Amino acid sequence: MPLNPDLHKVMIIGSGPIVIGQAAEFDYAGSQACRALKDAGLEVVLVNPNPATIMTDHSSADHIYIEPLTLETLRRIILKEKPDSLLSTLGGQSGLTLSMQLAKEGFLEQHGVKLLGAKCETIEKAEDRQQFKDTMLSIHQPVIPSEVVETVEDALAFAKTIGYPVIVRPAYTLGGSGGGICQDEKELAEIAENGLRLSPITQILVEKCISGWKEIEFEVMRDKLGNVIAVCSMENIDPVGVHTGDSIVVAPALTLADKEYQMLRRAALDIITALEVEGGCNCQFALNPDTFDYAVIEVNPRVSRSSALASKATGYPIAKCAAQIAIGYTLDEMKNAVTGKTCAAFEPALDYIVAKIPKWPFDKFVYGKRTLGTQMKATGEVMAIGVNVEQALMKAVRGAEIGCDTLRMKSMANLTVDELLELIGKCTDQRMFAMYEAIARGVTLEKLHEITKIDYFFLHKYLNLYNMECRLKEGNIDAETYLRAKKMGYPDKAIERLSGEKVPMHRDPVYKMVDTCAAEFAAETPYFYATYDDENEAKEFLDERPKKPCVVVLGSGPIRIGQGIEFDYSSVHCVWTLKELGYEVVIVNNNPETVSTDYDTADRLYFEPLFPEDVMHIIEVEKPVGVVVAFGGQTAIKLTKFLDSHGIPILGTSAESIDMAEDRERFDALLERFSIKRPQGRAITGMQEALDAAHELGYPVLLRPSYVIGGQNMVIAHNDEDVRTYMEVILSGKIENPVLVDQYLMGKELEVDVISDGKDVLIPGIMQHIERTGVHSGDSIAVYPPFSIGDKMLKVIVDCSEKLALSLGTHGLINIQYLIYQNELYVIEVNPRASRTVPYISKVTGVPMVDLATRVMVGQPLASLGYGTGLYRQPPYVAVKVPVFSFEKITDANAALSPEMKSTGEVLGLGKNMQEALFKGLVSAGYKVEKETRGGVLISVNHRDQPEIVNIARKLDEMGYKLYATDGTAREISRLGTDVEIVGKLGKDNRVFQLLENGRIDYVILTGSTEPIYIRDFIHLNHRCVQLGIPCLTSLDTANALTDILASRYNQRNTELIDICHLRSERQKLKFSKLQTCGNDYIFLENFHGEITCPESLCVTFCDRHYGIGADGIVLMEHSDIADAKIRLFNADGSESATAGNALRCMGKYLYDNGLVKKEDMRIETGAGVREVHLYTANGLVTSACVDMGCASLDAAAFRFAIAEKTVVDYPVYIGGQSFNITCVDVGEPHCVAFCPRIDDVDVEFLGPRFEQAPYFPERINAEFIRVVNPSTIKMRVWERGSGEIMASGTGACAAVVAAVANGMCEKGRDVTVRAAGGDLVVNYTDEKITLTGDAKLVYTGEALY
Repeated sequence: MPLNPDLHKVMIIGSGPIVIGQAAEFDYAGSQACRALKDAGLEVVLVNPNPATIMTDHSSADHIYIEPLTLETLRRIILKEKPDSLLSTLGGQSGLTLSMQLAKEGFLEQHGVKLLGAKCETIEKAEDRQQFKDTMLSIHQPVIPSEVVETVEDALAFAKTIGYPVIVRPAYTLGGSGGGICQDEKELAEIAENGLRLSPITQILVEKCISGWKEIEFEVMRDKLGNVIAVCSMENIDPVGVHTGDSIVVAPALTLADKEYQMLRRAALDIITALEVEGGCNCQFALNPDTFDYAVIEVNPRVSRSSALASKATGYPIAKCAAQIAIGYTLDEMKNAVTGKTCAAFEPALDYIVAKIPKWPFDKFVYGKRTLGTQMKATGEVMAIGVNVEQALMKAVRGAEIGCDTLRMKSMANLTVDELLELIGKCTDQRMFAMYEAIARGVTLEKLHEITKIDYFFLHKYLNLYNMECRLKEGNIDAETYLRAKKMGYPDKAIERLSGEKVPMHRDPVYKMVDTCAAEFAAETPYFYATYDDENEAKEFLDERPKKPCVVVLGSGPIRIGQGIEFDYSSVHCVWTLKELGYEVVIVNNNPETVSTDYDTADRLYFEPLFPEDVMHIIEVEKPVGVVVAFGGQTAIKLTKFLDSHGIPILGTSAESIDMAEDRERFDALLERFSIKRPQGRAITGMQEALDAAHELGYPVLLRPSYVIGGQNMVIAHNDEDVRTYMEVILSGKIENPVLVDQYLMGKELEVDVISDGKDVLIPGIMQHIERTGVHSGDSIAVYPPFSIGDKMLKVIVDCSEKLALSLGTHGLINIQYLIYQNELYVIEVNPRASRTVPYISKVTGVPMVDLATRVMVGQPLASLGYGTGLYRQPPYVAVKVPVFSFEKITDANAALSPEMKSTGEVLGLGKNMQEALFKGLVSAGYKVEKETRGGVLISVNHRDQPEIVNIARKLDEMGYKLYATDGTAREISRLGTDVEIVGKLGKDNRVFQLLENGRIDYVILTGSTEPIYIRDFIHLNHRCVQLGIPCLTSLDTANALTDILASRYNQRNTELIDICHLRSERQKLKFSKLQTCGNDYIFLENFHGEITCPESLCVTFCDRHYGIGADGIVLMEHSDIADAKIRLFNADGSESATAGNALRCMGKYLYDNGLVKKEDMRIETGAGVREVHLYTANGLVTSACVDMGCASLDAAAFRFAIAEKTVVDYPVYIGGQSFNITCVDVGEPHCVAFCPRIDDVDVEFLGPRFEQAPYFPERINAEFIRVVNPSTIKMRVWERGSGEIMASGTGACAAVVAAVANGMCEKGRDVTVRAAGGDLVVNYTDEKITLTGDAKLVYTGEALY
């Protein structure tokens, strides 16, 4: 079947920020899919708030929205872009869940949007735990004994019937969020409660725990004709009980008998067929190792983490094929992109072994609980390819950057056998190394199997490696032993260390090809892995190709905290630019989740560890003219010295310059030369030296290791006790490297990215952090352009940056971090490489930073590249980067912000001003900033922060938040008259937890000490906050920024939807006219050519009466096919109204007076139908007008008012603590009319919002408070939804008269004067129509910037 002819414009929902459980694999999948859709001639709309990805690059889609992944925002984008289809399966769990919600609420069908990839029924059958179970049973697929429950009580009751342990699996969550293994009732109660809260449909599966069964995965594909293939089988070395993302995985499955393999393959194909998935699908099975019994654990009807691994393991482009299937192609029509000859219906064949090892973040979290279970904890992973399991595992271990080049981990040597066995039984991230150590201590494989249930096949592989280690330790290594060791994955360095002698010979590896078909067909876009056979397929491949200069680009390895997807973005852009410049480009990387390791990114890919020996071997085969290290983060930079010492040319900034930036003494000398300040520092080794240095420099000081210390955080010490506590930890480890003690200056922190060619300098942007120094730049909220830096300081920053870049001999990118303290500029650090800010500054400024840096590296002059030099011009937008954390996955982690980075990802907010951008950034990061009711805020800050908290507390109090604080903090807050309730100390007062549990707390603000007892109490409290979804802020600067956003008028309905593919290059001037009638004023904008795409976003700034033009709303005048013109009306908060009588009369005046419609009777299209307007003129200008408002309706259904009566007339309600009798009227807009004895006594400011948001009115309502003076006169006050109290309302006046008639107080067909605060309106109500008459006046015209 060819492409579906009904499809023209496809929308893709991305996966959002990198979090544990949803990482870079979706950037790879989304990027591949976007390219496939564009190649098919489709227009692509992408929504993803993650700025660090290739997926959100201008080239990926036609329209890219870096906007929050929320239902409200997605609905608005669909209304704006009008796609005909939505691809749900490429944005991970986030994309799938949101697509499902849009479909289930009927929004997609209502707007003609077809769901592609997986139908609603498919998603429900896979994700809804009960439907999944029912579907599996209907096709005779066994499932584990389980029960779907929606309450904790039901979970406990079911567990009693099947016995413990049990596993909890929440519906519609990612990375096993909220799940876990429960050994008893207490654990089940806690995990079930958390799982139910995290599940969007409040549903969990409680199932019998079958830990110890083998866990096998199949990645399968299906098209709409029912063609199915198995792409890859994978086997978790860890049995069931450890999340597959945390398991060491091999592919293909290695321990299955043919009967078992065929049984599970058949089951996977039957499942994808029964679910009717169109695209990729991941099936997870549990297999009893002693029988042929198996059970289906889980099915993901979407591209997943395992899909990325399967895709890279086989070379089969799963995401691309899934996208092509979604738009109508079938497997037999699609070409295999790697071979270019076979079709995609061929099942890949593997003639090698793949191993995946996760990358965990425990080095960052000293207190983090390392035990692995069904909730994922790894931030990333490495993949290695070998001809045997031993070789693949050894490669993966040295590529994981954990300081090991064999399975010997130094920390294991200090443990006793009993401690080792306890560690193995707990199943932590170090289990494999503990097992290896146990084997070395004589523990039998039988004992290890008994504890772990790991298959003997894999245990024997560990034993083989140990036996080789023993042989190497004997020395006298001959050529045969050397070769055997190499074939088992030992690097030369390890062989020499173990044997105590030089290797007897050096043998270079050969490179084999990954081609999807076990060499049955030639590959067009192969990638390679090293092994020690005889035939070198890479050399043969190179010999057949025309010779071109070659460049090797080093990737950034596994995703981890501090080195994320941003560096993959830079590596890929570097590759693309070099290819464009005519180079053959080779990339070396070992991360299966990324775009850089996609089959067609570079000319050649080597899936090898970024380890000196492995990289050197590749260089010897490829013979490049240069190697690029600048874009692979610290992973690549660390290899610079080694490569330079072997005479390998480094492209761009030299090894010498990189060393100068990293070497403290050399760098200090450079700063001295230019009189550039840097916080003073000392390098020390002992306790007394540390105290002396702190006294000399003056507190506070920053203490940090000059080496990696297993994740021990850098700390800010405020007194001798802090220094002692820190140094005791250091000295107890018998560490001999120096510790750096630096002056800590609390000031504004800035970050500058610079591109230099050694002669000229370009500064694309300067970012300012909201948090002051002391918070890692990756964990800070960063704002571009800077928001509080004057021109004079800006000039100093530019001058300093130019001097540093040029004097360091930079050829390419350099990142400089500054602080401003007491109006002086200090340098914090310089990184002579791409930084994590590169992707987002590139996207916001339009400066292709990596492209320019790469061109400069190969010798092109910067001045010739078209972007000028010096500081680049600022765009008319503000961009705010907000960090995203994954603390819900790492229990017992210290979440307090500090100089050590802790965030796993980031989002971007883009707006016309800082408030709008920050609002979007916070929403994208998951902060709940739009709560309709104000709850409580719990505050506990240390003594140093107490003076500063007072202003934040005052603002929160004024917004209506109830404040709770610990004793000292409460005393400080109450000194200025702010009400606050005292609670006990965090670890002592159980009431604190009761407030959290009872939903009384919206936010927690905590800044504490470094004392271990405080940290323990903080970790406990923060963990509960994370579970309950309550933001816990540990920086007053973050708290202050959030407080300002809570006070702002922004919401998800009134921000500008910004398409980064079509950014404005400068602020636009908008001509406007302000008109009013009876004080009800509107800003009128012409939009006859559709230039204004997000009018709702103009309301917040334009309508503000203090900071803007000031109005009750904005009127957009547009072309109409059925009337003289069309009106679109927006309230002050950006919400859109269907019609407004006063605005219609004013629009009639505007159209007539400006010669746009020159007739006294005109027709205007509204959201409630066409309305006729009759104009009255004097001296050629309109003075007043009469509008036919159409028919009124009293039908209760129009308001979704759930009562038995058909109308809401004289209906008793209780709102705002008072009783009212109301009448509801629909005059194109919904109104609630309340009769009052004296309207001047009504507290409209208090009652108005309560009427608007009352539960009777699910879609909000306008409220009129009226008194019928006599049958022809009504007095009225109006609360308009979205605008507040206004001086008059046309539809409100009409509703008041209709209500008065319905209650027998006025008569139909009679003119009734409605007296509002701003003047009189005349309403005439009959069964056929309502007419509204009143004046219309021009206030002024002008121009506004936006």
